[in-house]
Amino acid sequence: MAAAVYGQPGSGARFDWGLSGAAELGRVCAALVVVDVLSFTTAVEVAVARGMRVHPFPWGEQAAEYAIRVGAVAAVGRRRVTADNPWSLSPAALSTAPVVPDLVLPSPNGSAISAAASATGLPVVAACLRNAPAVGRWLQSQGYGTTDAPIGVIASGERWPDGSLRPSVEDQLGAASVLDALAGVPGGLSVEAAVALAALASTPDVPAAIRGSVSGRELTESGFAEDVEIAVQVDASTVVPVLRQGVFSAA
Repeated sequence: MAAAVYGQPGSGARFDWGLSGAAELGRVCAALVVVDVLSFTTAVEVAVARGMRVHPFPWGEQAAEYAIRVGAVAAVGRRRVTADNPWSLSPAALSTAPVVPDLVLPSPNGSAISAAASATGLPVVAACLRNAPAVGRWLQSQGYGTTDAPIGVIASGERWPDGSLRPSVEDQLGAASVLDALAGVPGGLSVEAAVALAALASTPDVPAAIRGSVSGRELTESGFAEDVEIAVQVDASTVVPVLRQGVFSAA
């Protein structure tokens, strides 16, 4: 009985963090939303908007082998981009790279969570600041958000050097933006979702907050400020990437 509490029962929209949170909500929700603003889900939105199908894959050298098996191109790390392989986790790179039908996009957080969530058979949506309102509208149009068909919103977070979860400002605000679009669902918000949403209400300038966050500064100081600028474009897209049978494509 105690374990059932972790699923936040009795609410239409629920919130949790990381791979473990996704596993917990995946057992009780009808749809999952994964948020990894810097940069997996932003990269997915950019790629899908350009007509690519995105295969999430946990970070690792096996991504290239997997891409060969499924007839796709494998994205590489930001610093490993070449003229022959311009596809990476960088939204800026994906906005100008040649369009390919299928792209394997590995990352240690959002992609790993999405790949694991795919095994539940539930629809998994990639959300970011760019498409959060569109994601909320689409989920409600599909009948999600009741106590019988609840939505689980997952902030991916980052990793500490020891591999443990590091909650991150950008994913808190990205998830809150989705929850803001779901605030009127019939089942209401769980306490966890409502508290997450409060972070958005107390942040007068979301792009500035993300630019100044640990993750935003890390990317900027590493030479990828353009990735941050693309990621903080609030409500810039109506594309809703939905993961079905292991592939993200437009809803």
